[in-house]
Amino acid sequence: MKAMMIKSVMTASLVGVLATGCATTGYMGPDGQAGTSKTTKGAVIGGLVGAVAGVLTGDDAVERRQRALVGAGVGGLAGGAIGNYQDRQERALRDRLAGSGVQVVRDGDNITLNMPGNVTFDHDQSNVKPQFYGTLGEVASTLNEYNQTVIQVAGFTDSTGTDSYNQALSERRANAVASYLTSKGVASNRMVIKGLGESYPIASNDSEAGRAQNRRVEITIVPVTQ
Repeated sequence: MKAMMIKSVMTASLVGVLATGCATTGYMGPDGQAGTSKTTKGAVIGGLVGAVAGVLTGDDAVERRQRALVGAGVGGLAGGAIGNYQDRQERALRDRLAGSGVQVVRDGDNITLNMPGNVTFDHDQSNVKPQFYGTLGEVASTLNEYNQTVIQVAGFTDSTGTDSYNQALSERRANAVASYLTSKGVASNRMVIKGLGESYPIASNDSEAGRAQNRRVEITIVPVTQ
């Protein structure tokens, strides 16, 4: 029940932000009414890195993973131990990923790693760049050390191209990152993998700089609780 309440509150907040964005873009639709173009959609939500994944972590898939891990003998965390565990993991990730281009964002007890597409993939590709292997290896090492968590891997694109193409590309990129983590020993039963296409931009798609921010993979690390 608590998770559902949190999800509802966060979803309502996100909807409010998106509604604000729609009201302030100044775009006029073909019917002469104010609206939102495909490229300007989400231009005002740049401060929400990790918040989108935070909303998604309340879904049934993550909760099922948490219950399955507890059933498989992975001890659940409770009370103040949750925050302490994530505090230590956050420090480890910040130390190991310093200078890598990966942004570490803390949202309550969840930790999100924002991996920009320009450091993770070549343009319009879904194979992880070889020069990013070391960084993902550090992520995998930390996830293996702190194994009392569910890991959500979510792929995103900019608005260039068709919705269906972007959806498929985001899925391939999320799967590529998840597959590499698995190859480094991260248990696949801890993962929830999602492709979200061009939904949930964190910057305006009107500029190349904004589109580059929207092309990303986010890894959200959620503690397993009792």
